[in-house]
Amino acid sequence: MTDSELDAVYTRLCKTMTNLGEANAPLFLARFALLAVQRIGDAQAALNLIEAAQEDMQATQ
Repeated sequence: MTDSELDAVYTRLCKTMTNLGEANAPLFLARFALLAVQRIGDAQAALNLIEAAQEDMQATQ
């Protein structure tokens, strides 16, 4: 994925969450995550991504 494509996907993700509203954003992200994990199709890769995301969140707190 190019930087431009990544930016387009991120922008679409943000706009979708905005359109759904703050109350629905966590449920949307959970559903998106499940679909992405299924598409990845590799449990260890998905677990590594979860760990990386958690570490990123802890680093910003």
